[in-house]
Amino acid sequence: MTISPPGGAGSLAWLRTPVGRGAAMLTVATAAAGFAMAAQQNIVSNYFERDLGLSGPQFGYITAIREVPGFLLIFLTALFYRMSLPKLTAGAFVVLAVGYACFGLSNSFWSVAPWVVLSSMGYHTWLQTQYALGLSLTTEGRSGRILGRLSAINNGGALVAMLVVLTAFQWGWLGFRSTFVVCGALALVAALAIARFPALHDGQVRVDEARRQPIVLRRAYRFYYVLSLLDGARQQIFFSFGLWVLVDHFGLGVPTISAVLLSVTALSMGAGSWIGRLIDRHGERQMLAAVNVAYVVALAGYALVDNLVVAVACYVVYSFIFPLSAMGAAIYLRKIAPHEDIAPSLAMGLTMQHAAAVVVPIATGFVLNFVGYQLPFLIAAGFASLTFFVTRRLSPETQKSAGRLAADARAAGGGPWAVGRGS
Repeated sequence: MTISPPGGAGSLAWLRTPVGRGAAMLTVATAAAGFAMAAQQNIVSNYFERDLGLSGPQFGYITAIREVPGFLLIFLTALFYRMSLPKLTAGAFVVLAVGYACFGLSNSFWSVAPWVVLSSMGYHTWLQTQYALGLSLTTEGRSGRILGRLSAINNGGALVAMLVVLTAFQWGWLGFRSTFVVCGALALVAALAIARFPALHDGQVRVDEARRQPIVLRRAYRFYYVLSLLDGARQQIFFSFGLWVLVDHFGLGVPTISAVLLSVTALSMGAGSWIGRLIDRHGERQMLAAVNVAYVVALAGYALVDNLVVAVACYVVYSFIFPLSAMGAAIYLRKIAPHEDIAPSLAMGLTMQHAAAVVVPIATGFVLNFVGYQLPFLIAAGFASLTFFVTRRLSPETQKSAGRLAADARAAGGGPWAVGRGS
């Protein structure tokens, strides 16, 4: 089962099936969220620098504040573990909408901090649930295709956002505050779209919603946790200071930043499904290894070559490949964990990712007071090098948890899954 509808007249009939409805809902929510998040990302660095007057170290501090909800995600999801994933996701989008819409009320570091935290709570919850919802639409062997297509859909929404921001700021139709309100409105669209997503597993309907554990922490998932921790450290260095370097060091404005992000988004949208198929074909172990080699090259280039063209090229390369880390890690987790462990384990992974993400931007922001921006990017390259060696230890065939082995044994023996045909 896939999220791709059949051609011709069968498309309408397919959309009436649970999988078809789920795919349509997830498509709308993903595109709307992609628009809202991309538009906000597109303008927020310039907003912080030009309207709020934040300096380089403060960029690191605000990033750390933003990542606190990600660190607390496991506790937030444990608190709402009785809530279904679609309702949890819809609630997260409502919180995101309020946070984004209120960004424009700020006039200083401390007045923007509450809205950073609120929007971050919604954003990080969506990061956890989107993969769990997407993976429920299809079988394990087609996981890469699903996540690749969702990435393409997300980038499609982001591409529209880039075009709107580029045009609107060029002609003066939108300002920072009005754009934040538009972002909030799109987050509300995503909430309405996903609220009634059906209960599915492997593309089939579950009679009952799968029960989620409040907190899952298992030794069997240790490599997934290590990947999350290292990815969080590397990722937050780049996204704390990557755009800031282009704005502050190289002097790029909103239209030029929009053009850079537009090129990344168009490239990612076109290649999303192809990359997903590559993961299915070659396995997440090989793809994650290749991606981390590319990280080292891009991060080292950003740090060591003081040239605008090189910096932009490294930013584009890094931004294009960085979603593959989360995709590959999620697919690895699916192969070793039972269905009911996936969502809480994704939350645990994000919490571990943000344990590093809270500390690292503060430390590197402090370092910026004494050295150039190059050192943080070299540190990030070091984290990517460590991640490469971790990927060489991945072996989903031999690292399945006891719960997954039991689930496989039940499935092989025809044990009850409490499912019906999805379409």
